[in-house]
Amino acid sequence: MSDTSLETIVSLCKRRGFIYQGSEIYGGLAGTWDYGPLGVALKRNITNLWWKTFVENRDDMYGLDSTVLMNRKVWQASGHVDTFTDPLVECSNCHNRFRADKINTSKCPSCGKEGTFGEPRKFNMMFKTTVGPVEDESSVSYLRPETAQGMFTNFKNILDSFSPDLPFGVAQIGRNFRNEISPRDFIFRSREFEIMELEYFIHPESWEKYFEQWRVQSQEWFEVLGLSKEKIKEIEVPAEDRAHYSQRTIDFHYDFPSLGFDEIGGLAYRTDFDLKNHQKHSGKNLEYRPKDGTQSFIPHVIEPTYGLDRNVMAVISNSYTEDEINGEKRVYLKLPAHLAPVKVAVSPLLKNKPELVAKAREVYDMMKKEFGNVMWDDNGNIGKRYRRQDEIGTPYCITIDFDSLNDDTVTLRSRDTTEQERTKIENLRDLVK
Repeated sequence: MSDTSLETIVSLCKRRGFIYQGSEIYGGLAGTWDYGPLGVALKRNITNLWWKTFVENRDDMYGLDSTVLMNRKVWQASGHVDTFTDPLVECSNCHNRFRADKINTSKCPSCGKEGTFGEPRKFNMMFKTTVGPVEDESSVSYLRPETAQGMFTNFKNILDSFSPDLPFGVAQIGRNFRNEISPRDFIFRSREFEIMELEYFIHPESWEKYFEQWRVQSQEWFEVLGLSKEKIKEIEVPAEDRAHYSQRTIDFHYDFPSLGFDEIGGLAYRTDFDLKNHQKHSGKNLEYRPKDGTQSFIPHVIEPTYGLDRNVMAVISNSYTEDEINGEKRVYLKLPAHLAPVKVAVSPLLKNKPELVAKAREVYDMMKKEFGNVMWDDNGNIGKRYRRQDEIGTPYCITIDFDSLNDDTVTLRSRDTTEQERTKIENLRDLVK
């Protein structure tokens, strides 16, 4: 388990504008979190990288953005209405409710009383809502608890529009909603979250081959995020713990601060469970017809899934670093440069000197045009600016001083080493890339 505490990570995220408690001015709402300016930028860098890696860089992947609200029959066919449940127990003394599989039910973790829990009951985690002006049984729908079903219900549309060869995949990134009994541990377990997911359609005879390929590609994804290899482990999920649709599942766990190893992604062999059930309940033909004229069949599916919020939490936790500079403690996020929400910060040495500000603005505009995610920082002395930029993970800081006015050179400072070098303004773009 990491030496850094989860409380430390949460504090940094709030203080520096990564993540805030949802509805905070009204006391918050359990299991909801808002991403601040830097959190949005970090999350977007991760999603853009995921999309480029798994969609744009491949010839066998099709992107999708399906709706949160779907016909109720989708969730009946998928099995979610009947089986998407957690075991719920309630303390008869304090009346707090918990997931029975996450606590020691001999003693209430809230009030400390023993023997206050009865038998667990099933609690369906889908958020129920109604569609349209009349609230009755026919108007019932649900906020989607997973992105997968939108990809299955659009399988036929992809076939008809693009006539892809098997194997091929459908990918999407989207919001999901689960009415967690006890949301906990910051953004690790919340009631509204985002998933990066794809369904890879294959011939059933080749499922083991593609399962292994996606296992390796998942490990490569975590490496691209900069996650330490020793903090990642694979868990083979036993049959009794697998989802109702899965014939084999591997969970990928990361060593989170205060939590230890817990899930950040998964890989499941869903067989033909979903397409077969949707074909049965919808009456539509969801078979794949090979172009060589051989027998049509319902494809099987390999499903790699990555929790976006948990990936964000892992990246921040993995990057959190403390060291000592000139006898003072320094905190910095050692984020991979391609994920950092701010690529470079530009500062005039003194903000009350118009000539320095004007020159710094020239440099800022040049870097902004090149990289986009560039920050102007003239608040406080230069040492405080460096510490502030270190703490949000900015890889480089550029300082314009009086020498810059004479020779067009600036000071370029590295976050990780704190080393400073003098360089020509015209060389900055190549050095920062």
